[in-house]
Amino acid sequence: MTDPRDGGPPPELGLTAIEQAMWKAFRAGRTHDLRTPRPEWNDPRGPHAWGPERSVRARVVALLLLDGPPPLPGRVAALKLNGVQITGTLDLSGGRVVPYVEMHNCRFEQEVLLPESQFTTLRLIACSLPRLEAARLRTEGDLHLPRCVVQRGIRLTDAQIGTDLLLNQLVVRPDRRGVSIAADGMSVGQDMQAEMMRSYGELSMRAATIGVSLSLRGSTLSNPHGRRAFNAPQLTVERTLYLTGAGVGGYPFTTGTTPPYGITTTPQHGVRTQAFECRGGVRLDDGRFGDAVDFSQARFALEADQELSLRRIQTPELRFLGEWAQRGRVVLSGARVSNLVDRYDSWPGPGSLVMAGFAYETLIPLGHFPLALRLEWVAAATPEYAPEPYEQLAGALRDSGEDADARAVLLAKQRRRRETLPPAGKAWGYLQDWMVAYGYRPGRAAVWMAVLWAAATVYFTLRPVPPLKEGEGPAWNPWLYALDLLVPVIDLGQGNAWRPTGLTQWVVAVLILLGWMLATTVAAGASRLLRRQ
Repeated sequence: MTDPRDGGPPPELGLTAIEQAMWKAFRAGRTHDLRTPRPEWNDPRGPHAWGPERSVRARVVALLLLDGPPPLPGRVAALKLNGVQITGTLDLSGGRVVPYVEMHNCRFEQEVLLPESQFTTLRLIACSLPRLEAARLRTEGDLHLPRCVVQRGIRLTDAQIGTDLLLNQLVVRPDRRGVSIAADGMSVGQDMQAEMMRSYGELSMRAATIGVSLSLRGSTLSNPHGRRAFNAPQLTVERTLYLTGAGVGGYPFTTGTTPPYGITTTPQHGVRTQAFECRGGVRLDDGRFGDAVDFSQARFALEADQELSLRRIQTPELRFLGEWAQRGRVVLSGARVSNLVDRYDSWPGPGSLVMAGFAYETLIPLGHFPLALRLEWVAAATPEYAPEPYEQLAGALRDSGEDADARAVLLAKQRRRRETLPPAGKAWGYLQDWMVAYGYRPGRAAVWMAVLWAAATVYFTLRPVPPLKEGEGPAWNPWLYALDLLVPVIDLGQGNAWRPTGLTQWVVAVLILLGWMLATTVAAGASRLLRRQ
């Protein structure tokens, strides 16, 4: 306890001169700055040792934060340190920290323990920490860790951050389990910014909730030997998830300050950018994103057994505009998006794309992405024939008013299906395709009807058919007779009045069969047109 008479430290603490100066700075709300004139000696991540002249004990820091002296009259007590080394373990577990805390360029000798603790705002900027243990941490305001280096991981499981979580330019290495940041169940009231961050290990955010946007612009997530680099199933982001490139230089996070509401847009062409890179699997299964999931300028380098898993995600817009390596898979099974913004070269090749049950309403291709390449995209997702991706693509094109392209997709579906049929079915399929394109080109059927009618008329003109009963029936008319055979259902009074024999019997039979097939095709095409109208 502090001396209640003058706010001085208890004598039994035996404060050093450096700690006494920190005590006084705390009461005055001033920064306790121990940096030297030599910049290379001020980097807490550098190789230079810091001696007692720059060190304070963690137990003294804890006393100031948990049960510190009153401020000087007219001042607000705050712990502001710059270029200070904290020796021992800073343990604030379960404590309530009322003073404002901001530490720049500080070096922690041992891990920082903050589980179950409560802060108003906590800012550690460009500091070096062995480990940060902060499960179930609660802050009323921000938690800032920009430009820090953490050697053995960060734990923020079930933490509740009142406003912003700032991790820009953070460098974090894994703990014993290979996890760099454990933030399962974490809740952030506003933005989470982790731009230009380098994570070596698994970034885990299972069932986390972000109140506005989550930005990993320009970050590198590296866990090539583990299963995943980013593990965030059931993630909820009220606005947009950015896994995109970031502009290099001029970013507000270099100052360690809280950004304004919202996040700047992805840098435009001509601006020097650093791409988002992921070396390891990504799992966003069952995620909910209020505005968009943006993969612009993202680079994925996955092993053969790793995948970008977007199973059952829901978002108004998916911007799949990154760069894909040769290995790994993209899985969109059960995902539902309104707008799919994509490029052809952003998708993986055959066998590496799974889209069973993937539903989208509008396609917004960027660059050269004609229907032929779109059909290759569907084929890549169906190494074994499956009708759903074709039907989904046809539905999206039809809803956009591109009826001809929709019919072409359904025709491609029938051709893929034909390859799974036995020889007899394939032969029949080839005949249907050649003659009427499986009914998706009814104009071709009408042409065949006209050709057959003309050919049959010529045949029957040269070889008239004798009447069924001599002296009865209508006058012989090869045009009407041929038309009566070709057009089913409608009776023109010619087909039953004549008695074909020999070769003519076979000609009549073939004309009736072809007429039924072609007329049915024309009727099916007309009915589809009427349904669309």
